[in-house]
Amino acid sequence: MKKIAMKAVLALGLTSLSVAVMAQAPADTPGKSAAGLSYVQPAEWAKSSDGPITLFTAPEGDLKIAVVEVGKASDAQAAAAQAWARYRPAMVRPIQLAAAGARGEGWDEKVNLVYLTSPAEHVSVSAVALRNGELWTVLLQEGSEATLNKRSAASSVIAQGLRPAGYERESFAGRTAHRLTPERIQALRDFVAASARALEVPGVGLALIDQGKVVWQGGIGVRALGSPEPVTAHTKFMVASNTKGMSTLLLSVLADEGKLRWDQRVIDLYPSFRLGGDETTRATLVRHLVCACTGLPRKDYAFILANEGAPASSTFTELAQTVPTSKFGQLFQYNNLMAAAAGYVGGHLAYPKLELGAAYDKAMQTRIFDPLGMRDSTFDYKKGESGDWARPHGLDIDGRMTLMSNYFNLAPYPYRPAGGAWSSTADMARYAQLELSKGLSPEGKRIVSEANLLERRKPGVAVDRDTRYGMGLFARDAWGIPVVTHGGTLLGYHSNFYVLPDAGIGAVLLTNADPGAAMLGPFLRRLLEVVYDGKPEAADDIAAAAARSKVQVKARRARLTYPGDPAVLAALASTYRSPEGSQITFRERNGAKWMKAGFIEGPVATRKNPDGSVSVVSAGPGSIGADALVGTKDGLRTLLIRDSQHEYFYTEVR
Repeated sequence: MKKIAMKAVLALGLTSLSVAVMAQAPADTPGKSAAGLSYVQPAEWAKSSDGPITLFTAPEGDLKIAVVEVGKASDAQAAAAQAWARYRPAMVRPIQLAAAGARGEGWDEKVNLVYLTSPAEHVSVSAVALRNGELWTVLLQEGSEATLNKRSAASSVIAQGLRPAGYERESFAGRTAHRLTPERIQALRDFVAASARALEVPGVGLALIDQGKVVWQGGIGVRALGSPEPVTAHTKFMVASNTKGMSTLLLSVLADEGKLRWDQRVIDLYPSFRLGGDETTRATLVRHLVCACTGLPRKDYAFILANEGAPASSTFTELAQTVPTSKFGQLFQYNNLMAAAAGYVGGHLAYPKLELGAAYDKAMQTRIFDPLGMRDSTFDYKKGESGDWARPHGLDIDGRMTLMSNYFNLAPYPYRPAGGAWSSTADMARYAQLELSKGLSPEGKRIVSEANLLERRKPGVAVDRDTRYGMGLFARDAWGIPVVTHGGTLLGYHSNFYVLPDAGIGAVLLTNADPGAAMLGPFLRRLLEVVYDGKPEAADDIAAAAARSKVQVKARRARLTYPGDPAVLAALASTYRSPEGSQITFRERNGAKWMKAGFIEGPVATRKNPDGSVSVVSAGPGSIGADALVGTKDGLRTLLIRDSQHEYFYTEVR
């Protein structure tokens, strides 16, 4: 156990804590408070205790999570206020959002609170109030956005590890799985239909697999609002990051062909590869491209804000300019650019004379889609957006479900091995069947060796308490049951596939609306409930998600001026440009000011921040928008867009 410095202790606000108890754990370490509350201390984080307060501090020192056993309180907000008063009385921020979370894991009530911050602060402040009987426990989180993003796995370990005294978590380990009989299939279909109604998702594709056979596949709802055309088993959806597992499947096939080894250096296969410094470049092996463990931070705005028409080689240009923020194998940091590089290296090995994108597309078609019989799957947007395809939907600024343009989803095309595939329920079912059969097509043809298929599933870096990342796949222990899975998220498209290897059961869920994201976790819970006779908790999760969505929309709307403040809009330049050449433009459209920032476009709202600064916000429908801080520098008007670990700076063009 390591001690932390006294200066760090004083900075935590709990000056009564002794240095001796501020110790770092070498691995995730379970513990209990004096009152019997169970918790998990993440590896490398410091822990200290002071009466009802258990404090966890990130290694960087600028992110703290305090667990406060409050006792009785009138409600969640009162409990949170008492917790802050005990931990850090000087915290006086107003609540921006208070939304009920899903009950379970021993808690009778859960409420998530987010506190108001300004963009320039670069901090996150939140609380989770948890009630068991009459007693409240509150998790307080405060600190650097960048560290929170980098340490997301550890923060999840803390949040998921909290259990009331005496609570025993439900486990299905050792139980015999039921077969998916017609009655159990109907129960799952009914759950999906009810969830879609509650979340206002227009269309869902669903497939269920048992003992290697598809026992049901088809659709629920419609392809687009206002259209009678139903979702079918062959309706095409964008499956987003589910593409990653397909790309690593390509690498598995190429490993069978002797074209690569998992522990081979990338520069030996593709000499143009660069990653930050020379030392990092030389250390990167093939498996590191898809392990989410190299320490590279997420950098999605690099392609979301980019101009159209970028070549596939942009992946390698961006990677050469990206420096890891943690060590190899230390932390889970999801990075789309690395996964894109994996696919493009694979395509290059298969067809070295073709352009990178064309080589990847051809390799996927000849090595994966054709042999597996995935006839609906493609990277061709024109083919994807033709015939039987599901349109994307999202909530507008006032919370109404709206049919959206698919323009934004062109953004990942230059990086498509990480998330650009179109597929259908029928095709994704065949993909899941391959996972269940350990490399055989549904017709029994060997597509990939068992050894190289399973290599992708080896648990790597921790994602949360129960999940580790393999290579383009998550390996999860869900209530004692091993699950191989991955999801996908784009604007208006959210999907997941699930494989229960020990039970021989699989499922696919594809949705065509942003609230569909809230269906994915509860669906897995419902699948396990049906297969293992679990306690019925999934329906409550959906109800909580539907209520939370309405609260979130209302809270966001309350902070925005829409249409935007005329004075702010009048003071904007018409065009801003970044040093990399990307542009943000403002134009009049149908009597309103519209903003275009790369692949993001929509009408403009404005927001006054707590520190007096002003942001302009893309207010179009959907869950992804631009939020730009208005400023000046050297006499020129500027805009600043941030994600948790990067800044994108724009200056007016005169």
